[in-house]
Amino acid sequence: MNDKKPFKPYIPADKVTPEFTFTSILMGILLAVVFGGANAYLGLRVGMTVSASIPAAVIAMGVIRVVMRKNSILESNIVQTVGSAGESVAAGAIFTLPALFLWATEGKMDKPGIIEITLIALIGGLLGVLFMVPLRNALIVKEHGVLPYPEGTACAEVLLAGEEGGANASTVFVGMGVAAIFKFVIDGLKAVPSEVSMRFKGYAGEIGTQIYPAVMSVGYICGPRIASYMFAGGLVSWMVFIPAIVLFGETLTLYPGTAPIGEMFAGGGANAIWASYIRYIGAGALAAGGIISLIKSLPLIVRTFGAALKSMKGTKGTDNGRTAQDLDMRVILGLIAVLTVLIWLLPAIPVTLVGAVIIVIFGFFFATVSSRMVGLVGSSNNPVSGMAIATLLFATIILKLTGDRGIHGMQGAIAIGSVICIVAAIAGDTSQDLKTGYILGATPRKQQVGELIGVIASALAIGSVLYLLDTAWGFGTEELGAPQAMLMKMIIEGVMENNLPWGLVFIGVCLAIAIEIVGIPVLPFAIGVYLPVQLNACIMVGGLIRLVFERMKKEKEEKERIINNGILYCSGMIAGEGLVGILLAFLAVFGVDQALNLSSVLNLSEAVANVGSLIVFALLIWTVVAFSMKGRKTRS
Repeated sequence: MNDKKPFKPYIPADKVTPEFTFTSILMGILLAVVFGGANAYLGLRVGMTVSASIPAAVIAMGVIRVVMRKNSILESNIVQTVGSAGESVAAGAIFTLPALFLWATEGKMDKPGIIEITLIALIGGLLGVLFMVPLRNALIVKEHGVLPYPEGTACAEVLLAGEEGGANASTVFVGMGVAAIFKFVIDGLKAVPSEVSMRFKGYAGEIGTQIYPAVMSVGYICGPRIASYMFAGGLVSWMVFIPAIVLFGETLTLYPGTAPIGEMFAGGGANAIWASYIRYIGAGALAAGGIISLIKSLPLIVRTFGAALKSMKGTKGTDNGRTAQDLDMRVILGLIAVLTVLIWLLPAIPVTLVGAVIIVIFGFFFATVSSRMVGLVGSSNNPVSGMAIATLLFATIILKLTGDRGIHGMQGAIAIGSVICIVAAIAGDTSQDLKTGYILGATPRKQQVGELIGVIASALAIGSVLYLLDTAWGFGTEELGAPQAMLMKMIIEGVMENNLPWGLVFIGVCLAIAIEIVGIPVLPFAIGVYLPVQLNACIMVGGLIRLVFERMKKEKEEKERIINNGILYCSGMIAGEGLVGILLAFLAVFGVDQALNLSSVLNLSEAVANVGSLIVFALLIWTVVAFSMKGRKTRS
């Protein structure tokens, strides 16, 4: 091991170039807010978020290299470091915090304040970064060549391929613009229905598709395999479970429904059955999937934690060069102590001082696990939801046993779960960013400060975004299903109040176990079971477009260029739709949305409206294909 040649970064340690500048920080903050808001909207709609690192990197390269005419790769790296924090804060927050709004809607508590949400997100985000800093040498430096860190390495490759930065950045921006137009036409002007569905005479099943740019983009970015698992879950729910429930229970009134099933179906169609029964089956499958993924990772988790602690002990760090400078350990320990006291004192997180210490210990454990696991399997396979479910179960049981049983205990459980979830998400993101910086030759301390700035900016924005979206449409609605938050709410209520339809939940649990035995990844399938089939079908369309590109008979380099173009274009579409979604939420809050509504003016028949929707969807698909294929290189 000692004969191994030391790694040489792209920018040598003895060379100082512009890095932590006003331009890079300002651009990073803007991208953190943009991608944080867009991912919050996306996650609440489809239950998944996408990485912001590579889109942020190409935008930074495009602006800094092409617009500002500067050759500064480390400035671009700081932009993506700050900018990517928004996506992780949003992911952690939307998985848990909307449960507080749902309880407020049910009259169990007052709505959480924006300051309360901001503080929870801020504490979780800051702890996630601070916990990762001491692990950098153990996981990033010592394990270089062992832990691949897929997203971090890919982001470094994008930044190193700076010659194409301008063209790639334009692809992201065009995607944003195109999606903004489509979203405004579909949901702003309501010129065509956002969904096309097919029903069958004498059969209670339903199939169809949404036509949203961001939903389709999720399928393209995740790829055909994940998209197909989600679609399969949707088919099981909408073409098997719903028809079976209607067929066998037509005259029955089954809890949690309040009317005969046949009557419910006649009045509300398959959606009524989904809302009353299928959601609980999906919740059981999701919970089981999260726990299964955590159990499968346990051996790795134990090895990871032990190896990281052992490595930290023996690391004094003789190299004091620029590329080895971390934040001062005294500053880190001081900030962690302050945040621990804040967790104890803040009314938003109702725990004792001992409870605050336990949160911090659990947080460090999951930050360590998350940081190493994303190094092995990437951020998309990091079982953050499993960690959150395990934390929620543990916290809820402890609170209940100590007599904290009512809404106060439920609020405390969700706050604890939120902090841990955000810690795990941010720690994983920070480790990927530090890996990118290690390859490029960035100054770790500057990246770590940048990450803290990104967390602060994102936390300040996320409260307003959640409040806005809740005011406009509400969580748990057709517009914003908030699947993970609904699941967390069900788990806490199930433990505290024993009011869940456990029969339906256990059907989902057993389904998840059967799927795991077959060898299919449980979580994407379970998300598909939980979400409407129309949404899953739209994701599947994106996956099919990606599949066509992957099967093209072209040179490997050309094929990869086309697929990567599509990923950047779809990343832009997600951001564009998310931003217009937030704009439409503003319009809805102020009552302007009805003035834009053309559906009553056009007064199209259902058949004509559906044809219009399919034409719009076809145009959307064409834009993905066209912009992915653009700039094809001609080679002899």
